[in-house]
Amino acid sequence: MAPAFPVINMEKLEGEERAAAMDTIKDGCENWGFFEVIHQDSLVPHSDLFMTSAINLHCAHISQILNHGISEEFMDKVEKMTKDHYKKCMEQRFREFAGKALEGSQSDVQNMDWESTFFLRHLPSSNISDIPDLDDDYRATMKEFAAEIQTLSERLLDLLCENLGLPAGYLTRAFRGAASGAPTFGTKVSNYPPCPRPELFKGLRAHTDAGGIILLFQDNKVSGLQLLKDGEWVDVPPMRHAIVVNLGDQLEVITNGKYKSVLHRVVAQTDGNRMSIASFYNPGGDAVIFPAPELATSGDYPRFVFDDYMKLYVGQKFQAKEPRFEAMKAAMETTA
Repeated sequence: MAPAFPVINMEKLEGEERAAAMDTIKDGCENWGFFEVIHQDSLVPHSDLFMTSAINLHCAHISQILNHGISEEFMDKVEKMTKDHYKKCMEQRFREFAGKALEGSQSDVQNMDWESTFFLRHLPSSNISDIPDLDDDYRATMKEFAAEIQTLSERLLDLLCENLGLPAGYLTRAFRGAASGAPTFGTKVSNYPPCPRPELFKGLRAHTDAGGIILLFQDNKVSGLQLLKDGEWVDVPPMRHAIVVNLGDQLEVITNGKYKSVLHRVVAQTDGNRMSIASFYNPGGDAVIFPAPELATSGDYPRFVFDDYMKLYVGQKFQAKEPRFEAMKAAMETTA
């Protein structure tokens, strides 16, 4: 029987089941690179992809409090406004792109993703007032959503510190840029429309994320997100009002490989428009990243400035991460 996808009811962190809940987070970080934090109504999945055993193992006896701290009403508002914005402002542009893409050659579409996106930057400074086509209510809502996600990100990082045996707050401090004293924090808002030729297009090609910790509010009706585990692609279960968490390359470095970023992708679907709101809590651009002293051993991961890693990542996003780490190590040795 395949192991259950790790699902964490954070309310259990406050009671006698805390040790089991922390073990679930540990399992997610060490063996999957992903886990999911739920709201109490997430017990009813909207896809037969969800593994029933995960519900039985991780989600029994859930109380009525909001486990991850973001209200269901607010999440519904964010979802509705995001889908409305796509239909009003982005759908026609995507149709025009799709028409040209479908007329292209097979070699052309190999390096193309079937997605419609825009990006919001929150820290160290915000660009939300500069994004065209957003009405004032949507801007205010996304600003509030970012604040909620930032709080949850920092809470989760502290839980990771506890599991790793690191001092409280170590990871949030490690992510602070020297000049700004802030992490790099932003959100990628995506829609994955129905694709008539899913055999030709990926929704999003396989990659690991460059940064720190990524929190995803995904569509609960249309699936598509998969991660690579033990050589097989595994569906990430779409659950209502849940937040999917995955680890980026920087946490692999800081934990000296104890936690690993994993390859993941979005598979294009023929039916339904999948919404994805992915928030990236990353180190500040000038933050120096290196294995935590408590986790350092021989054969350590490299030490580097996050901006230097990002310059390399931009051209190698859809390639293996290991050569990036080796390039950073070589650069460190050259300048030593």
